[in-house]
Amino acid sequence: MPELPDVLLYLTALEPRIVGQRLQRIRLASPFLLRTVEPPLDAFVDRQVLGLRRMGKRIVWTFEGERFLVFHLMIAGRFRWRAPGTGVPRKLGLGAFDFALGTLLLTEAASKKRASLHAVHGEAALRALDPGGLDVMTSGLAGFQAALARENHTLKRALTDPRLFSGIGNAYSDEILHAARLSPFRLTRQLAGDEAARLFAATQGVLASWIARLREEIGTGFPERVTAFRPGMAVHGRYGQPCPRCGTPVQRIVYAENEANYCPTCQTEGRLLADRGLSRLLKDDWPRTLEELEERRQALRPCRAVG
Repeated sequence: MPELPDVLLYLTALEPRIVGQRLQRIRLASPFLLRTVEPPLDAFVDRQVLGLRRMGKRIVWTFEGERFLVFHLMIAGRFRWRAPGTGVPRKLGLGAFDFALGTLLLTEAASKKRASLHAVHGEAALRALDPGGLDVMTSGLAGFQAALARENHTLKRALTDPRLFSGIGNAYSDEILHAARLSPFRLTRQLAGDEAARLFAATQGVLASWIARLREEIGTGFPERVTAFRPGMAVHGRYGQPCPRCGTPVQRIVYAENEANYCPTCQTEGRLLADRGLSRLLKDDWPRTLEELEERRQALRPCRAVG
């Protein structure tokens, strides 16, 4: 799912291409994309895009008369900038938005279509779509600590909760927690003051670093490869690879549609975190450390060779 750095990258790329331009035509290819009926999409055709903004992980286009188009790309939704009049791809295409300078395609590479478009009228209707999470790039430490302490969740869940923090998802929460040297399953209300301050600094530092890095990579181009797995990440998507800080193999816990990636040495004092399924299956046999895990693997190798 595009997160705060990726959403800002889209805004940076879209601004010179569509702001000040008239939306000439909207071509919807999927009936499931549009989630509202009022105002109708026709009310936006031949209207000028006055500005862009981010609302959590959503991208908002502002039109005259307090009309807004609100895009949520979800997990697999992506924007593609193409030549004017380019057709909507058959399999992945959800819609096209035509401007004089080019056509913006919206695609989704997933069998279950979750990306959404809301057409709304008025600031009040727009605010109703906002989960209300704190903007960590503009907040202070006190506001960050207050958001953390609002509910007693794991740090991983808290950072990715859009009601608490704006724009942070699965990938960058892994990177933030690694930078802060904190376990993803540490409870928010267990944090000492210095740990909360460390997490706050890591949150701003990791996001600012990736925003700058991605903008430098794209330059004046349009982002074609928005992904949660990027070279240069410390732990996210790097299961089994060495931690860049200490060399320990990165571990992960997979749950539902997400995963938590972490370094046992840097974040959990050498302990392996057990996911619910495996810990129930193995019970007392669950390895507590990397050394125990390696012993189990060594013990299994002769059995595999015999088989």
